[in-house]
Amino acid sequence: MFKKILIANRGEIACRVMKTAKKMGIRTVAVYSEADKDARHVEMADEAVCIGPPPSKESYLLMDKIIAACKQTGAEAVHPGYGFLSENEEFSRRLEESGIVFIGPKHYSVAKMGDKIESKKLAMAAKVNTIPGYNEAIDSPEQAVEIAKGIGYPVMIKASAGGGGKGLRVAHNDREAHEGFASCKTEAKNAFGDDRVFIEKYVEEPRHIEIQVLGDAHGNCVYLHERECSIQRRHQKVIEEAPSPFLDPATRKAMGEQAVALARAVDYQSAGTVEFVVGKDKSFYFLEMNTRLQVEHPVTELITGVDLVELMIRVAAGEKLPFAQADLRLDGWAMECRINAEDPFRGFLPSTGRLVKYAPPPEVNGVRVDTGVYEGGEISMYYDSMIAKLIVHGSTRDQAIAKMRDALNAFVIRGVASNIAFQAALMQHPRFVSGNFNTGLIAEEYPKGFNAADVPHDDPAMLIAVAAAMHRQYLARNAHISGQMPGHEYRPGADFVVRLEDGSDHEVRVLEAAGGWNVTFAGDLYEIRSDWQFGQALYQGSINSEPFCMQVERRGLKYRLFHWGTQADILVMTARAARLQSLMPKKAPPDMSKFLLSPMPGLLTHIAVQANQEVKAGEILAKIEAMKMENVLKAERDCVVDKLLANPGESLAVDQAIIAFR
Repeated sequence: MFKKILIANRGEIACRVMKTAKKMGIRTVAVYSEADKDARHVEMADEAVCIGPPPSKESYLLMDKIIAACKQTGAEAVHPGYGFLSENEEFSRRLEESGIVFIGPKHYSVAKMGDKIESKKLAMAAKVNTIPGYNEAIDSPEQAVEIAKGIGYPVMIKASAGGGGKGLRVAHNDREAHEGFASCKTEAKNAFGDDRVFIEKYVEEPRHIEIQVLGDAHGNCVYLHERECSIQRRHQKVIEEAPSPFLDPATRKAMGEQAVALARAVDYQSAGTVEFVVGKDKSFYFLEMNTRLQVEHPVTELITGVDLVELMIRVAAGEKLPFAQADLRLDGWAMECRINAEDPFRGFLPSTGRLVKYAPPPEVNGVRVDTGVYEGGEISMYYDSMIAKLIVHGSTRDQAIAKMRDALNAFVIRGVASNIAFQAALMQHPRFVSGNFNTGLIAEEYPKGFNAADVPHDDPAMLIAVAAAMHRQYLARNAHISGQMPGHEYRPGADFVVRLEDGSDHEVRVLEAAGGWNVTFAGDLYEIRSDWQFGQALYQGSINSEPFCMQVERRGLKYRLFHWGTQADILVMTARAARLQSLMPKKAPPDMSKFLLSPMPGLLTHIAVQANQEVKAGEILAKIEAMKMENVLKAERDCVVDKLLANPGESLAVDQAIIAFR
């Protein structure tokens, strides 16, 4: 067994690998960019080596620096995690040539299956069902349009070396094919250093289901059941679960055996994933093989009891798999939510900055949190937006959903926006709960994006009662301020008006009780019992003897409550204050219609217009790169450019003006 391994990655996956390595008694080496000098994976490792400036192409994608770090520290093997160089055939080959073990498949397997075009040809030769398409690299946007028309819209434009939703576009017409081709090439070049692009038919109403495989150097290969990854937004996975609520045992077995046959065809020796598109009739088509560990691997670990990272390390060290196919169990149900630094209420735009508060739920009762951040750490614009992975395990799917809802309630993040509210909304969406969904669920159910109105609370009276109890607790503290004039001490009342965001007012009465407050609202009594203290982000306790947990925050005069995906800003005041508040004029927001504002923090890579230029609606104005994704800003209407307010290469803040119009 290895004595020391280097993890050629960052963030949560680097921490995840280190956790297993330490359990196995293996010393670990971290590599890091200048932006990650204070990162959690650097602190967790036994040794750490700086390999360059923040951009990935100047640090985490530099093979020479990583190989040099191995030699400098004496690391015998390298685990690549996912992303970066994890599916780079040259990297694994060069490591082998340098006498360093690659903890992953052999370079020839990576070459055959890591390339989407070559892997599709190999699958066709093996008589595996594949999706119709053009499997050669495409040279120009004009050629892309002609091929797309030949296949028939809609088509999927994909980077050959892509992954994680990077370098992928769906085109429904010639214009989208032309623009999608250019964007895919740019994203692929920046993310993977390989700009080859191909096109295939887009299967409508598909499910994305993948099979986890594991092979060793002794001819053994097994499949560890499937993962359902159909809940996606812009082709990036949002929620994954295992097993799939769609598959029956016969289909599961057929897909698993086909995945193993494909892995055997390339002498696959490590953990890998064979991805399939599955139709409504349970017909399935080979999509691609990921020759690495997947982001969503924890759900497979929880239903099988297998540590995939440990087995990758053991296989790389030459050991045999410790089990056969018949030994693998399928125990219960697991789900994973990707917690990302993005604002669901602003079109899921990336959010960067410092984690002022970071408190994940406790890892008990089937809850697991994989993360690479800590409170006070920074979410950088240079890398992807993942903060953590929240994973739960239950005996049934319904139990897993219930656990996930409770865990999301208790996951506190402040300082940057997160998608927790959106994840919580999905967890209670009828289509998701029923298991009857496909990859189009989010686009179909949230066509205009996500907003708070999409998540009406099951019990709004509960929010009213908690807000009133919080307000009364603040007033009780005020009553104990020292130095009050005798006979004129402050005495809080019991009657209040609660104003919701829709402008509606609700009368409540709040009385102190042992261990909490009794709130009377609309004739009902809410006995709130909690040991909540000022400044705590979680308000936990019981309401009428039923346990509850919600996130709370005082924002000016209002109380912000977050529960089950609902975010509510609530004002609590006396009846007289409510009357006066109704008379207050509303401040109109400034008119910014004559400016193009940056919707996110990021790097301005291109401005497509110049001063005095006439622009038509739909034309490209600028491009911003943030968290490894290229974002194209287009004109919403016909206009004339007055002047440019920012220059390419400039780092932009959110809402910073880029272009002024006449």
